[in-house]
Amino acid sequence: MGAVDVNDDDRLVDEGVWFQVDDPGTVGTVRRAAESLARRMGLDDVRGGALAIVAAELASNLVKHADNGLLLIRPARAGRVAGVELIAVDSGPGMDDVVSSTRDGHSTAGSLGIGLGAIGRQSSWLDVYSLPGRGTVTAAQIWPAEAPEPADVAGLTRPMSGEQSCGDGFATRTAEGRRQVLVCDGLGHGPLAAVAARAAVHAFHLAPAAPPAAVLEHLHRAISHTRGAAAAVAELDPAAGLLRYAGLGNIAGTVLYDDDRRGLVSMPGIVGHQRRTVREFDYPFPADAFLVMHSDGVTDRWRLADYPGLRVRSPQVIAGTILRDAAVRRDDACVLVARATP
Repeated sequence: MGAVDVNDDDRLVDEGVWFQVDDPGTVGTVRRAAESLARRMGLDDVRGGALAIVAAELASNLVKHADNGLLLIRPARAGRVAGVELIAVDSGPGMDDVVSSTRDGHSTAGSLGIGLGAIGRQSSWLDVYSLPGRGTVTAAQIWPAEAPEPADVAGLTRPMSGEQSCGDGFATRTAEGRRQVLVCDGLGHGPLAAVAARAAVHAFHLAPAAPPAAVLEHLHRAISHTRGAAAAVAELDPAAGLLRYAGLGNIAGTVLYDDDRRGLVSMPGIVGHQRRTVREFDYPFPADAFLVMHSDGVTDRWRLADYPGLRVRSPQVIAGTILRDAAVRRDDACVLVARATP
Protein backbone atom coordinates (compact mmCIF):
# COMPACT_ATOMS: atom_id res chain seq x y z
CA MET A 1 0.00 0.00 0.00
CA GLY A 2 2.82 2.38 -0.88
CA ALA A 3 2.63 5.60 -2.82
CA VAL A 4 1.50 5.38 -6.43
CA ASP A 5 2.49 7.31 -9.51
CA VAL A 6 0.76 10.69 -9.25
CA ASN A 7 0.05 10.54 -12.98
CA ASP A 8 -2.24 7.56 -12.41
CA ASP A 9 -5.20 9.92 -12.73
CA ASP A 10 -7.75 7.29 -13.74
CA ARG A 11 -7.33 5.36 -10.48
CA LEU A 12 -7.21 8.58 -8.50
CA VAL A 13 -10.52 9.80 -9.94
CA ASP A 14 -12.20 6.39 -9.86
CA GLU A 15 -11.47 5.05 -6.40
CA GLY A 16 -8.97 7.24 -4.64
CA VAL A 17 -5.52 6.16 -3.52
CA TRP A 18 -4.04 5.34 -0.12
CA PHE A 19 -0.56 6.69 0.57
CA GLN A 20 1.71 5.32 3.27
CA VAL A 21 3.18 8.45 4.84
CA ASP A 22 6.34 7.57 6.72
CA ASP A 23 9.00 10.02 5.57
CA PRO A 24 9.17 13.72 4.67
CA GLY A 25 9.60 12.97 0.97
CA THR A 26 6.08 11.56 0.81
CA VAL A 27 4.58 14.96 1.66
CA GLY A 28 5.42 16.34 -1.77
CA THR A 29 4.05 13.24 -3.47
CA VAL A 30 0.77 13.58 -1.59
CA ARG A 31 0.51 17.27 -2.43
CA ARG A 32 1.07 16.66 -6.14
CA ALA A 33 -1.54 13.89 -6.13
CA ALA A 34 -4.06 16.25 -4.49
CA GLU A 35 -3.32 18.96 -7.06
CA SER A 36 -3.80 16.44 -9.87
CA LEU A 37 -7.17 15.35 -8.52
CA ALA A 38 -8.23 18.98 -7.97
CA ARG A 39 -7.73 19.64 -11.68
CA ARG A 40 -9.63 16.52 -12.69
CA MET A 41 -12.54 17.41 -10.39
CA GLY A 42 -12.74 20.96 -11.73
CA LEU A 43 -11.73 22.89 -8.60
CA ASP A 44 -10.58 26.43 -9.31
CA ASP A 45 -7.13 27.72 -8.34
CA VAL A 46 -8.30 29.01 -4.96
CA ARG A 47 -9.98 25.80 -3.84
CA GLY A 48 -7.27 23.69 -5.47
CA GLY A 49 -4.70 25.65 -3.48
CA ALA A 50 -6.67 25.04 -0.30
CA LEU A 51 -6.72 21.32 -1.06
CA ALA A 52 -2.94 21.29 -1.59
CA ILE A 53 -2.43 22.95 1.81
CA VAL A 54 -4.74 20.48 3.57
CA ALA A 55 -3.07 17.49 1.90
CA ALA A 56 0.42 18.72 2.76
CA GLU A 57 -0.48 19.54 6.37
CA LEU A 58 -2.19 16.19 6.94
CA ALA A 59 0.81 14.38 5.49
CA SER A 60 3.24 16.49 7.55
CA ASN A 61 1.31 15.71 10.72
CA LEU A 62 1.54 12.00 9.95
CA VAL A 63 5.32 12.26 9.45
CA LYS A 64 5.84 14.27 12.66
CA HIS A 65 3.41 12.64 15.05
CA ALA A 66 2.10 9.32 13.74
CA ASP A 67 2.86 5.64 13.63
CA ASN A 68 1.65 3.67 10.60
CA GLY A 69 0.29 6.83 8.99
CA LEU A 70 -1.98 6.39 5.96
CA LEU A 71 -3.69 9.07 3.87
CA LEU A 72 -6.54 8.53 1.40
CA ILE A 73 -7.25 11.04 -1.36
CA ARG A 74 -10.48 10.49 -3.27
CA PRO A 75 -13.34 12.29 -5.05
CA ALA A 76 -16.37 13.52 -3.12
CA ARG A 77 -19.70 14.10 -4.82
CA ALA A 78 -23.02 15.61 -3.78
CA GLY A 79 -25.49 15.60 -6.63
CA ARG A 80 -23.81 17.45 -9.48
CA VAL A 81 -21.20 19.10 -7.28
CA ALA A 82 -17.73 17.54 -7.10
CA GLY A 83 -15.08 18.00 -4.43
CA VAL A 84 -12.23 16.09 -2.85
CA GLU A 85 -12.06 14.15 0.41
CA LEU A 86 -8.95 13.27 2.41
CA ILE A 87 -8.88 10.76 5.26
CA ALA A 88 -5.79 10.42 7.46
CA VAL A 89 -5.45 7.42 9.76
CA ASP A 90 -2.69 6.72 12.27
CA SER A 91 -1.84 4.65 15.32
CA GLY A 92 0.19 7.38 16.98
CA PRO A 93 0.02 8.91 20.46
CA GLY A 94 -3.36 10.54 19.86
CA MET A 95 -4.65 13.73 21.46
CA ASP A 96 -6.35 14.42 24.79
CA ASP A 97 -8.13 17.52 23.49
CA VAL A 98 -8.83 17.78 19.78
CA VAL A 99 -10.29 21.29 20.08
CA SER A 100 -7.12 22.67 21.70
CA SER A 101 -4.98 20.87 19.14
CA THR A 102 -6.67 22.73 16.28
CA ARG A 103 -5.65 26.13 17.68
CA ASP A 104 -2.59 27.77 16.16
CA GLY A 105 0.40 27.58 18.46
CA HIS A 106 -0.44 24.16 19.92
CA SER A 107 2.37 21.72 19.18
CA THR A 108 3.68 18.43 20.53
CA ALA A 109 6.68 18.20 18.18
CA GLY A 110 8.47 21.49 18.71
CA SER A 111 7.00 23.01 15.53
CA LEU A 112 4.97 26.20 15.11
CA GLY A 113 1.80 24.22 15.75
CA ILE A 114 -0.19 25.53 12.77
CA GLY A 115 -0.99 22.18 11.10
CA LEU A 116 -4.48 21.36 12.39
CA GLY A 117 -5.40 25.02 12.51
CA ALA A 118 -4.54 25.42 8.82
CA ILE A 119 -6.44 22.25 7.97
CA GLY A 120 -9.54 23.58 9.72
CA ARG A 121 -9.36 26.97 8.00
CA GLN A 122 -8.79 25.62 4.50
CA SER A 123 -11.28 22.74 4.64
CA SER A 124 -14.94 23.06 3.73
CA TRP A 125 -15.69 20.36 6.32
CA LEU A 126 -13.56 18.66 8.95
CA ASP A 127 -14.06 15.89 11.49
CA VAL A 128 -11.45 14.46 13.88
CA TYR A 129 -11.50 11.63 16.40
CA SER A 130 -8.54 10.85 18.61
CA LEU A 131 -7.81 8.69 21.63
CA PRO A 132 -4.61 8.98 23.68
CA GLY A 133 -2.46 5.97 22.97
CA ARG A 134 -4.69 4.74 20.13
CA GLY A 135 -4.20 7.29 17.37
CA THR A 136 -6.20 9.75 15.30
CA VAL A 137 -8.56 9.66 12.33
CA THR A 138 -9.13 12.90 10.41
CA ALA A 139 -11.59 13.43 7.55
CA ALA A 140 -11.54 16.66 5.54
CA GLN A 141 -13.41 17.79 2.43
CA ILE A 142 -12.78 20.63 0.01
CA TRP A 143 -15.70 21.81 -2.14
CA PRO A 144 -15.84 24.54 -4.81
CA ALA A 145 -18.42 26.52 -2.83
CA GLU A 146 -20.33 26.03 0.41
CA ALA A 147 -20.04 22.48 1.72
CA PRO A 148 -23.15 20.31 1.31
CA GLU A 149 -24.83 18.70 4.28
CA PRO A 150 -22.59 16.00 5.77
CA ALA A 151 -23.32 12.56 4.35
CA ASP A 152 -25.06 10.00 6.53
CA VAL A 153 -23.41 7.09 4.66
CA ALA A 154 -19.71 6.56 3.99
CA GLY A 155 -17.48 3.65 3.12
CA LEU A 156 -13.76 2.94 2.91
CA THR A 157 -11.86 0.26 1.02
CA ARG A 158 -8.19 -0.67 1.30
CA PRO A 159 -6.25 -3.22 -0.76
CA MET A 160 -4.25 -5.92 0.96
CA SER A 161 -0.54 -5.32 1.47
CA GLY A 162 1.39 -5.52 -1.78
CA GLU A 163 -1.66 -5.02 -4.04
CA GLN A 164 -2.76 -1.91 -5.94
CA SER A 165 -6.25 -3.21 -6.82
CA CYS A 166 -8.87 -3.72 -4.12
CA GLY A 167 -11.30 -6.60 -4.52
CA ASP A 168 -13.80 -5.13 -2.05
CA GLY A 169 -16.36 -2.48 -2.90
CA PHE A 170 -19.34 -0.52 -1.63
CA ALA A 171 -22.09 1.65 -3.07
CA THR A 172 -25.10 3.68 -2.02
CA ARG A 173 -28.21 4.69 -3.92
CA THR A 174 -31.73 6.03 -3.56
CA ALA A 175 -34.14 4.35 -5.97
CA GLU A 176 -37.76 5.50 -5.87
CA GLY A 177 -37.34 6.51 -2.25
CA ARG A 178 -35.48 3.35 -1.22
CA ARG A 179 -32.20 4.17 0.56
CA GLN A 180 -29.98 1.18 -0.07
CA VAL A 181 -26.33 0.31 0.49
CA LEU A 182 -24.12 -2.48 -0.84
CA VAL A 183 -20.90 -4.07 0.41
CA CYS A 184 -19.22 -6.69 -1.78
CA ASP A 185 -16.05 -8.78 -1.73
CA GLY A 186 -14.80 -10.27 -5.00
CA LEU A 187 -13.46 -13.77 -4.51
CA GLY A 188 -9.74 -13.82 -3.82
CA HIS A 189 -7.78 -10.62 -4.30
CA GLY A 190 -5.99 -8.66 -7.00
CA PRO A 191 -7.30 -7.46 -10.40
CA LEU A 192 -9.83 -10.27 -11.00
CA ALA A 193 -11.40 -9.77 -7.58
CA ALA A 194 -11.57 -6.04 -8.32
CA VAL A 195 -13.35 -6.77 -11.63
CA ALA A 196 -15.98 -8.79 -9.76
CA ALA A 197 -16.48 -6.07 -7.14
CA ARG A 198 -16.80 -3.33 -9.75
CA ALA A 199 -19.30 -5.42 -11.71
CA ALA A 200 -21.37 -5.86 -8.53
CA VAL A 201 -21.30 -2.11 -7.84
CA HIS A 202 -22.31 -1.35 -11.44
CA ALA A 203 -25.15 -3.88 -11.33
CA PHE A 204 -26.34 -2.46 -7.99
CA HIS A 205 -26.74 1.00 -9.50
CA LEU A 206 -28.69 -0.45 -12.45
CA ALA A 207 -30.88 -2.75 -10.36
CA PRO A 208 -34.64 -2.14 -10.22
CA ALA A 209 -36.08 -0.27 -7.24
CA ALA A 210 -36.86 -3.41 -5.28
CA PRO A 211 -36.27 -4.88 -1.80
CA PRO A 212 -32.76 -6.11 -0.91
CA ALA A 213 -33.40 -9.78 -1.77
CA ALA A 214 -34.57 -8.87 -5.27
CA VAL A 215 -31.58 -6.56 -5.74
CA LEU A 216 -29.27 -9.38 -4.69
CA GLU A 217 -30.94 -11.70 -7.21
CA HIS A 218 -30.29 -9.06 -9.88
CA LEU A 219 -26.61 -8.93 -8.90
CA HIS A 220 -26.41 -12.73 -9.03
CA ARG A 221 -27.50 -12.74 -12.66
CA ALA A 222 -25.51 -9.67 -13.65
CA ILE A 223 -22.04 -10.76 -12.47
CA SER A 224 -22.05 -14.40 -13.57
CA HIS A 225 -19.27 -13.57 -16.08
CA THR A 226 -16.90 -12.77 -13.18
CA ARG A 227 -15.36 -15.01 -10.53
CA GLY A 228 -18.21 -13.97 -8.21
CA ALA A 229 -18.43 -12.17 -4.90
CA ALA A 230 -19.83 -12.18 -1.41
CA ALA A 231 -22.36 -9.35 -1.18
CA ALA A 232 -25.01 -7.88 1.09
CA VAL A 233 -27.66 -5.22 0.48
CA ALA A 234 -29.32 -3.23 3.25
CA GLU A 235 -32.30 -0.91 2.94
CA LEU A 236 -32.72 1.84 5.54
CA ASP A 237 -36.33 2.74 6.32
CA PRO A 238 -36.24 5.24 9.21
CA ALA A 239 -39.94 6.08 8.79
CA ALA A 240 -40.85 2.48 9.60
CA GLY A 241 -37.99 2.11 12.10
CA LEU A 242 -36.73 -0.88 10.11
CA LEU A 243 -33.64 -2.09 8.31
CA ARG A 244 -34.13 -4.74 5.61
CA TYR A 245 -31.13 -6.94 4.86
CA ALA A 246 -30.15 -9.73 2.49
CA GLY A 247 -26.67 -11.20 2.05
CA LEU A 248 -24.79 -14.07 0.46
CA GLY A 249 -21.33 -14.96 1.73
CA ASN A 250 -19.00 -13.47 4.31
CA ILE A 251 -20.24 -9.89 4.60
CA ALA A 252 -20.78 -8.91 8.24
CA GLY A 253 -23.58 -6.55 9.20
CA THR A 254 -24.25 -5.00 12.59
CA VAL A 255 -26.92 -2.59 13.84
CA LEU A 256 -25.88 -0.49 16.84
CA TYR A 257 -28.18 1.62 19.01
CA ASP A 258 -28.01 2.62 22.65
CA ASP A 259 -25.98 -0.19 24.23
CA ASP A 260 -27.36 -2.83 21.88
CA ARG A 261 -25.42 -4.54 19.10
CA ARG A 262 -27.28 -6.89 16.79
CA GLY A 263 -25.61 -9.01 14.14
CA LEU A 264 -27.34 -9.40 10.75
CA VAL A 265 -27.79 -12.72 8.94
CA SER A 266 -26.17 -13.50 5.58
CA MET A 267 -26.80 -16.85 3.87
CA PRO A 268 -24.08 -19.13 2.46
CA GLY A 269 -23.32 -18.68 -1.22
CA ILE A 270 -21.43 -16.79 -3.91
CA VAL A 271 -23.18 -14.04 -5.84
CA GLY A 272 -22.78 -14.84 -9.53
CA HIS A 273 -22.14 -18.58 -9.09
CA GLN A 274 -23.46 -20.49 -6.10
CA ARG A 275 -26.48 -19.60 -4.07
CA ARG A 276 -29.21 -21.08 -2.01
CA THR A 277 -32.52 -19.30 -1.59
CA VAL A 278 -31.89 -15.64 -0.91
CA ARG A 279 -33.58 -14.62 2.32
CA GLU A 280 -34.38 -11.14 3.53
CA PHE A 281 -34.61 -10.20 7.20
CA ASP A 282 -36.08 -7.17 8.98
CA TYR A 283 -34.40 -5.61 12.02
CA PRO A 284 -35.38 -2.74 14.34
CA PHE A 285 -33.66 0.47 13.25
CA PRO A 286 -34.59 3.37 15.55
CA ALA A 287 -33.70 6.99 14.83
CA ASP A 288 -30.44 6.91 16.79
CA ALA A 289 -29.20 3.66 15.23
CA PHE A 290 -26.43 3.15 12.74
CA LEU A 291 -25.38 0.30 10.52
CA VAL A 292 -21.86 -1.09 10.11
CA MET A 293 -21.14 -3.51 7.25
CA HIS A 294 -17.72 -4.92 6.42
CA SER A 295 -15.97 -7.60 4.40
CA ASP A 296 -14.11 -10.52 5.95
CA GLY A 297 -10.90 -8.54 5.62
CA VAL A 298 -12.12 -6.83 8.81
CA THR A 299 -12.43 -8.86 11.99
CA ASP A 300 -15.39 -8.69 14.36
CA ARG A 301 -13.10 -7.89 17.29
CA TRP A 302 -14.15 -4.26 17.67
CA ARG A 303 -16.50 -2.84 20.26
CA LEU A 304 -18.02 0.62 20.18
CA ALA A 305 -17.63 0.83 23.95
CA ASP A 306 -13.84 0.90 23.45
CA TYR A 307 -14.15 4.26 21.67
CA PRO A 308 -15.78 6.91 23.89
CA GLY A 309 -17.54 9.53 21.81
CA LEU A 310 -17.03 7.78 18.47
CA ARG A 311 -20.71 7.11 17.84
CA VAL A 312 -21.42 10.84 17.33
CA ARG A 313 -18.62 11.31 14.80
CA SER A 314 -19.11 11.22 11.03
CA PRO A 315 -19.53 7.91 9.17
CA GLN A 316 -16.14 8.52 7.52
CA VAL A 317 -14.36 8.76 10.86
CA ILE A 318 -16.21 5.78 12.34
CA ALA A 319 -15.33 3.69 9.27
CA GLY A 320 -11.71 4.86 9.38
CA THR A 321 -11.36 3.93 13.05
CA ILE A 322 -12.76 0.43 12.52
CA LEU A 323 -10.63 -0.07 9.42
CA ARG A 324 -7.48 0.98 11.28
CA ASP A 325 -8.01 -1.27 14.29
CA ALA A 326 -9.84 -4.30 12.85
CA ALA A 327 -8.64 -4.73 9.25
CA VAL A 328 -6.10 -7.45 8.47
CA ARG A 329 -3.12 -6.91 6.16
CA ARG A 330 -3.43 -10.24 4.36
CA ASP A 331 -6.77 -9.41 2.71
CA ASP A 332 -8.63 -6.56 1.07
CA ALA A 333 -10.85 -4.65 3.49
CA CYS A 334 -14.05 -2.61 3.32
CA VAL A 335 -16.11 -0.86 5.99
CA LEU A 336 -19.39 1.00 5.42
CA VAL A 337 -21.25 3.04 8.04
CA ALA A 338 -24.81 4.37 7.60
CA ARG A 339 -26.96 6.35 10.02
CA ALA A 340 -30.72 5.97 10.35
CA THR A 341 -31.41 9.68 9.93
CA PRO A 342 -31.89 10.51 6.21
